[in-house]
Amino acid sequence: MPPHKDGIYHPNQVAQTGGASSARGPLVLIVEDDPETRQFYAHVLGDQGFRTAQAHNGHQALEKARADAPDLVLADIALPGMDGIELCRQLRAEDRTRAIRFLAITGYGDRHYVDRARSAGADLVLTKPCDADTLVAEARRLLSVAVPARNQNG
Repeated sequence: MPPHKDGIYHPNQVAQTGGASSARGPLVLIVEDDPETRQFYAHVLGDQGFRTAQAHNGHQALEKARADAPDLVLADIALPGMDGIELCRQLRAEDRTRAIRFLAITGYGDRHYVDRARSAGADLVLTKPCDADTLVAEARRLLSVAVPARNQNG
């Protein structure tokens, strides 16, 4: 895990897998099947004042989103079981979760995946590898923009 900008690793700012961090700030649900990447995102976002919760697949993320109503979902497109595109589609289909911001991340360079994620309702799609500064800046930007009204068809 990379150290904080002050050069010190702060383990109390990293959310445990499946849990939420204790800091006050917007809640980001991180959905990533790779544990190291998931912890990295939690570390980066936690250091910048975000609260984080974690899920390792789309089904678990859907349950957590329904229960916890995060401000933002940060999801990999390639997930086991329900992928990030279907997760986004299902979140957009439900009244309770429709307005949650959705940031998709993909390791696929093919424009097809970006277009599919956008069609499913993703607010933004970033390509891996995504550096920490970009991730934080885009999360902040998405959370600062007014949420558009969404109908059931996206």
